[in-house]
Amino acid sequence: MRKFIILCLLLILNTSVVSAAQIKVKKLRIQSTNEYTRLVFDVSSIPEHQIFQLKNPNRLVIDFNNAYLEKSLKQPPKNHPILVRLRSAHRNKKDLRVVIDLQSKVAPKSFVLPAKNKYGPRLVIDLFTKSTKPLVKKQAKKNNKAVKINRGKAKLFVVAIDAGHGGKDPGARGAHGTLEKKVVFEIAQKLAVLINKQPGMKAIMVRKGDYFVPLSQRRKIARKANADLFVSIHADAFNKSNVTGASVYTLSRRGATSVAARWLAKNENAADLVGGISLDDKDDILASVLLDLSQTATQDISQLVAKEVLNNFSRIGELHSHTVQKAGFVVLKSPDIPSILVETAFISNPKEERRLKSGTYQLKMAKAIQKGIVSYAKNHNIALATSVDKPVHKISKGETLLGIALKYGVTLDQLKQANMIASANSIKIGQVLSIPAGS
Repeated sequence: MRKFIILCLLLILNTSVVSAAQIKVKKLRIQSTNEYTRLVFDVSSIPEHQIFQLKNPNRLVIDFNNAYLEKSLKQPPKNHPILVRLRSAHRNKKDLRVVIDLQSKVAPKSFVLPAKNKYGPRLVIDLFTKSTKPLVKKQAKKNNKAVKINRGKAKLFVVAIDAGHGGKDPGARGAHGTLEKKVVFEIAQKLAVLINKQPGMKAIMVRKGDYFVPLSQRRKIARKANADLFVSIHADAFNKSNVTGASVYTLSRRGATSVAARWLAKNENAADLVGGISLDDKDDILASVLLDLSQTATQDISQLVAKEVLNNFSRIGELHSHTVQKAGFVVLKSPDIPSILVETAFISNPKEERRLKSGTYQLKMAKAIQKGIVSYAKNHNIALATSVDKPVHKISKGETLLGIALKYGVTLDQLKQANMIASANSIKIGQVLSIPAGS
């Protein structure tokens, strides 16, 4: 009996020690963008916590239950737009309170992440200010009305054109060595010229040369340009060389609609790893927060644009699928910009590989995409600016293309691309050039 009592006492003591084991708050990482400030607390295990704000002055309070600091937390930069100072103290001999002095009131969103790869468990808090959070809501409202947008004041309809892959990431390779990154860039250039010639529309190239852009950065470039539409251009590939045809994709939050689409999505998303940059869960978590606010509206618009583009593709060649496909492409996960991904043809098919190398066929592809975008705008009452002051230049005797480019502050390549000029020697006196916007 005595042994049994001792055993019970030991079990009770051991249980109390286990339950009393405190969570270790190891360090704080601060990350900032134009949209939000992220606080990442690295912890020994997922903590129970509470977050609230105090006024006069503005403060954010984070209470960790049964936790302690391993070492002093990092202070925010002196010129930080939101954070002023950070303090910490223990409460009730076992809990930890972290207080952050703020420049202004914030809208916090928090979530926890389990250990993954090189990272341990984390508590993540995103801070949106009044100037950033309402912007997301306002954008969502704008997108909800997108099929009736701009009935009053017309503006330029900006199309962000994303040539897939680039630089370290060549994309798919055809049987005769044709690189996907090269042919899709050439199609993207032709599409940009067509869009810029369309009254009320403006094109911006996400990548302007043969270099790698991380998938998440491509969305940021489009957002910075205030793009109304994001078009990503690729050349399909499959493990069977007899597969042919063009496809148009939009984002699916649940994954792909077919086995081929899932296979394709996996390969396109791997591009970040090929380029030497791995997408961690930071981007995906932020996307999931913003997607809840506005993704439904942008997906609806994306679907409308995709149908128009697909209809125009059917007039110039074979389709791989006669319906708009859905897949989980990372590059399409812009919560505030309608996005489509166009697979122009199968570069893994020898016949289509030859077509993709043809400038004539590339132009047909570009025209089909451009016509689809214009059809969407017309069919859904998108009011475009009827007159846009696009500078032009009439070539005089003695002028050179480089001299004209320098005069208007653009690069020689930009000027050539905007006017579809293959060689600087091919210009003529009296020729009128369109002057693109500077980079």
